[in-house]
Amino acid sequence: MRLSAQNLGALSIPVPRYDRSRITVGVVHFGFGSFHRSHQACYLDDLMNKGLALDWGICGVGVLPENKRMQDVLRRQDHLYTLISKHPDGSNEARVIGSIVDFRYAPDEPEAVIELLAAASTRIISLTITEGGYQSPFSAVFPLVTEAMNRRRQRNLPAPTIMSCDNIVENGQVARAAFTSYARQVNTQAAQWIADHVKFPSSMVDRITPITTPQMIEQLAQEYGIDDAWPVVTEPFAMWALEDDFADGRPPLEEAGVRLVDDVSPYERMKLRLLNGSHQGLCYFAYLAGYRLVHEAAQDPAILELISRYMDSEAMVTLTPVPGLTEFRDGLLGRFTNPHLRDTVVRLCADSSNRIVRWILPVVHDNLRSGGPVRLSAAIVASWARYAEGIDEDGQPIDVVDEQADALIPLARAQRDNPTAFLANRSIFGDLVDHPRFVEPYLWALHSLHRDGARATLRALLADKT
Repeated sequence: MRLSAQNLGALSIPVPRYDRSRITVGVVHFGFGSFHRSHQACYLDDLMNKGLALDWGICGVGVLPENKRMQDVLRRQDHLYTLISKHPDGSNEARVIGSIVDFRYAPDEPEAVIELLAAASTRIISLTITEGGYQSPFSAVFPLVTEAMNRRRQRNLPAPTIMSCDNIVENGQVARAAFTSYARQVNTQAAQWIADHVKFPSSMVDRITPITTPQMIEQLAQEYGIDDAWPVVTEPFAMWALEDDFADGRPPLEEAGVRLVDDVSPYERMKLRLLNGSHQGLCYFAYLAGYRLVHEAAQDPAILELISRYMDSEAMVTLTPVPGLTEFRDGLLGRFTNPHLRDTVVRLCADSSNRIVRWILPVVHDNLRSGGPVRLSAAIVASWARYAEGIDEDGQPIDVVDEQADALIPLARAQRDNPTAFLANRSIFGDLVDHPRFVEPYLWALHSLHRDGARATLRALLADKT
C-alpha cells in the first residue's frame, strides 16, 4: 500500500495521532537527509503525538541537485515517511512520521524560499549541512538565509534561531561565525543585525542512521506491506543535548527527552570523541582488512579491542564528566555491533579531512599537552593515511570520498618514499609532524600497514599493552 495521508488508517504500524491539517511551519531545515528524519523530525513528531508543538511543523529546503528527488518523493507521499528502529536482537519498531509538512527545492523557487525564511512564523532555521558546509566557499544556504535576515531587519520582524545539528564542536559558534562572515561580504547591515539579534545555540545530536538502500525499501514492503520510496532505518538509541538559548521561543523539547542545558560542550566532546572518534578508529582498518559493513567489522575481536582501548585510555581521559557519560561509553560497542542497521564502512570513511580533524586530533592535542598516551590515535591517523593512497591491499582502487581528495591522494602515495609526506600537510595536521611522541608511533603503524597489512598491524599494536 502506498504511503499517503489517505491510506494512514489502513496501515498496521503506528501513525500520527494528531490532525496534520492543523500543523503550521515553525522550523525550516537545510540538509534534509536520513539523519534529520531519524532525529529532529522524530522528536517533533513525539511532541505532536502528545498534542504539543503543532505550530513547529518542519519545511525542508534542498539546495543540491540530488534534493530534487527528495522533493518529488515527499510530495507523492504527503511528506510522510516510515521510520524503522532496528534492535540488536532483530526486532523492529516501525512508525510513520508526520512532523514534516512541506519541502522546497530552492533552485526552482528561490524567492519563495527566501520569503519562507523571512516569515515571522519561521522561528527556527535548523541545519545538517555537514562539517564542510560552514566553510568558504559557502553553499547556497548562506545567500538565501542572509537575504531573508535582511528582509526581517527591514520589516522590523523578530529574529529567528539558527540551530546547527552538525557533528562539530561548538557548532552554534561555528554557525554564527560562518553566517556573519558571509553576510559581511554582501550586506554589512544584515551582518550586524544577525550578530545582534539571531541566536545560535550549540547542540549535540546522536543517532546512528545509515543511508537508505533499495534493500531497506524492499524489506519494508515485504514485512509491513508499505510502499515508501524513502524510508529511514535507524537504531533505537537517540540523544539530543541543546543549549537553551532561543531568539523567539522553542518547542517544549524537554517533553520529548531533549536535554536542555546551559553549556553543551561537555556533551559535544563526549559524543564526538567517543562515538565519532571510535568510528574513525574502526573504519580505515576495517576497510583495509576487507570489511564493508560496520557491524561485521565491530565484531572482529581485534577491531573491537582497538576502539575499546582507544576510548578508555586516550579519549575518556580528555572528557569532562557529565551525567550519563559512563553509560554512554558502555553502550557504544553494542550499538556498533548491531547487525540489523547494515551501516557501511564506506560511509564512515567519507570526508575524512573534516572528521579526523574534529574527532581524533583534539584528543591527540589534549594528550600531548597533558602527557597522556597517543599511540592508538597515531595508529588511527596512520590507517587513514594508508587508506588515502586509494589502493587497497589487493591492489584494487579505493574511491576516496573527500573534498580534499585531489591533494590528499598524491601526498598519501608519496609516503611510500617519504613516510611523513601525508602528516606534513600542515593545513590538516598543524604541527603534529614536529612532535616525536606522535610521529614515532605513527611511522611504526604506517610502516607496518605497508609491510604486513591491516590485520597484522592490529595484532602487533594490541600485543603491546603500553
